[in-house]
Amino acid sequence: MLWTIYLALLGTASIGFLLKGKYQTFKLKLDFIISVITWIGLFGFVTEIQILTPFIWKFIFFASLTWDVVYTVFFLNEFEEEEIPLALRLSGLIILVPLYYGLFQYAFI
Repeated sequence: MLWTIYLALLGTASIGFLLKGKYQTFKLKLDFIISVITWIGLFGFVTEIQILTPFIWKFIFFASLTWDVVYTVFFLNEFEEEEIPLALRLSGLIILVPLYYGLFQYAFI
C-alpha cells in the first residue's frame, strides 16, 4: 500500500511539472526522461511485473543514481531563483531513497 502511494506521489509530481512547462532546457528534459524510466522500474517492482531484463535495470539503477547526484550537486541551482546551499540540496535526495531501494531490489534480487 505504501509503495503505491509513493508511486502516485512521484508520478503526480513529474506530471505536475510537465503540465506547468518546467521542463524547458535539455538538462530538465533529460531529468524528466530519467524520472519516467525510474518510475517504470519502481512500478515493475511494486506490481511484481518483469519489465525489461535485470541487466538493463542494473544499468538504469547506477546511471540514474549517478544522474540524480550530479544533477543535484552541479545543476539544480541553475534553475532556482536564489542559491540553495549544497547540504540542503543533498538532503532533498532523501525523498528518492525509497525509489532507489525499489530499483535496487528490482535489478539485483
